[in-house]
Amino acid sequence: MSIRQDTRHLYLQVIEQIKRDIESGIYLEKEKLPSEFQLSKSLGVSRATLREALRLMEEEGVVTRRHGVGTFVNPKPIFTSGIEELSSVTSMIMQSGMKPGTQYLSADLVEPSEDDRRRFTNPDLHRIAKVERVRTADDQPVVYCEDKIPESLIPIEQIREAKSMFHILEQYTGKRVAYAVTDIEPIGYHERISPVLNCEPDQALLLLKQMHYTQEDEPLLLSSNYFRADKFSFHVLRKRV
Repeated sequence: MSIRQDTRHLYLQVIEQIKRDIESGIYLEKEKLPSEFQLSKSLGVSRATLREALRLMEEEGVVTRRHGVGTFVNPKPIFTSGIEELSSVTSMIMQSGMKPGTQYLSADLVEPSEDDRRRFTNPDLHRIAKVERVRTADDQPVVYCEDKIPESLIPIEQIREAKSMFHILEQYTGKRVAYAVTDIEPIGYHERISPVLNCEPDQALLLLKQMHYTQEDEPLLLSSNYFRADKFSFHVLRKRV
């Protein structure tokens, strides 16, 4: 079926055709697509229609456009999870058949920022434990984790030895994380974190900033997790009300 015979918007047809070509192996991961002139000619559409399709595909994370260089096919994410599910990074890695690991970078007591005090609903908060780790999958770095816990909850010595923030919180305080409020932010190259995760200069990161609460709505743990966008994807189940 040619694109011109389809009654849908042309740019949607272009998107579907390019995705089919990627799925069938005509265009490989990290491979450069043909030029706009060549693609528009082969698909029988205008360059304006093609550019709109590529723009939407870039928003989806299917391709990356480099100004003056071309458009490249992004690798498929290895790990995927519903954002409504409060699952650990360890679980996501294990479910993909890979071996999870942790590289500790630092664990120190620091002065909280005003945003920290606001999120922990404690204007008199004096010090918090700040833990920075890199999570690995088959020894490859995939997530940079920054966790913050009020000093009054757990001594820093205990936190330094913890393999799981959830586990040490429950074990030491008897309090269990019941839910989290999450902010999601796509960000570009991060001068400090991207090199640690072995990211290319044009690779994006997904920042999930989460405040974890008990069933009684007590804030326990503030996490900022930087996921490699080429390795992880998240989705959400939305129900009609």
